Amino acid sequence: MEKGKTTQDGAMRSVKTMEAARLASTYQKEWFAGIHDRVNSGEDFAYINADVPMEILRAMDIPFVVNQWWAAICSAKQMSSKYFALLKEANYRDDLCSYCATAFAGSLDPDKSDAPWNGLPKPTMAITRLTCDSQGKIFELFANRYGAEFYPMENTVPLSVPEKWWEKAEDRWEELYSEERLDAAVDELKRLIAFLEIKTGRMFDENKLIEVMNLVNEQERYYKMARNLIADRCPAPAVITDTINAVMQAQWQRGTRWAADHAKFFYNEIEQRVKDDYKAVPNEKIRLMWIGRGLWFNLGFYQYFEEKYGAAFVWSMYLAMGADAYIRNGVEKDPLRALAARFIGMEDFLHMPPWNAEWFISEAQHNKIDGVVYLVPENCMQAVEGSYFITKMMEDAGIPVLQLKADPVDPRKWNQDSMTRVVSEFIETRINRQEV
Repeated sequence: MEKGKTTQDGAMRSVKTMEAARLASTYQKEWFAGIHDRVNSGEDFAYINADVPMEILRAMDIPFVVNQWWAAICSAKQMSSKYFALLKEANYRDDLCSYCATAFAGSLDPDKSDAPWNGLPKPTMAITRLTCDSQGKIFELFANRYGAEFYPMENTVPLSVPEKWWEKAEDRWEELYSEERLDAAVDELKRLIAFLEIKTGRMFDENKLIEVMNLVNEQERYYKMARNLIADRCPAPAVITDTINAVMQAQWQRGTRWAADHAKFFYNEIEQRVKDDYKAVPNEKIRLMWIGRGLWFNLGFYQYFEEKYGAAFVWSMYLAMGADAYIRNGVEKDPLRALAARFIGMEDFLHMPPWNAEWFISEAQHNKIDGVVYLVPENCMQAVEGSYFITKMMEDAGIPVLQLKADPVDPRKWNQDSMTRVVSEFIETRINRQEV
């Protein structure tokens, strides 16, 4: 796809230069076809939210698809406008959280012949954590549409904020979280295992979970090394148009041999670029940070600013979270507790100031960031509720921030010209830069 080619909505197609991104997309299509085969043969199939501990399902060999990944695929295939029009026709609010509601909206489509990759297989389970009021209800509606069993998991919140959580997460999670919170999370995992055993007839094997957890650790260590290479190299050897695609898709396969091997391939490709003195944006003058979800229907948006200003988007949460939030060492001692320590903090790390804001500032400094574009979808409580505090803390640290009010998967409210103008004005007026 040539850079600059646009869709009917005026969005720009991205150009991917890394082989790791292409391989990830190819694998996902093959894997998804395999999911269809397994479901068609009668296996149970789970539709889960991103913060559900998928490692349990992986260890039990239960096929599943992650809500956020499917929403991104539907958006990238330009299906969101159709799906959300159907939701509106069915008299649902037009400002539902699109990231969580895409699959439910798609279930209303009477003609699924144009659904991405032959559409979502019929699930028998819908599993989410009760991390916001809307999410649980949307999953329940989704489950009812398919006749699936709805399984909600409780969520807990921290009572204190540790300094530099990213320095404690790998080995010091008993210090990072309270004992009571970890205990509650382990009990919640045991209940999930019991539910899955009864529902599917498959038995949980702790040794298999240890294998899965160690494969995740292997994968994320390669992401940590890749993150550091990109942060330390100016101009950067890779930008987020490639890294988001390569990493996000593989993260939903974490705990598999393929995902760990792909992460190694991804790291090696970036390492080779460094050796070859490859510059992803040869005229790089500005380094930008993208906070929030990917703009899935318009990933080419980032590349416009590369050409015009030499502004390279070098940071996104997808690679950085892999580097700092997932690794848990010593899982053999107590794999369920290690897994609990992995998943209970995800909402804190991403959506809870000052946990997230302090990490964003640290990452901005590490990556020599000149400015931040912060995607704030106003229909998502989790993504918007801390935006004031995040922006203020970063601005107080001397890092200019632009809040871009847009939706990651729904293009109906997107205006390419106005959004391009807003980011251009931010670069021109608020970022100290070399003459361009």
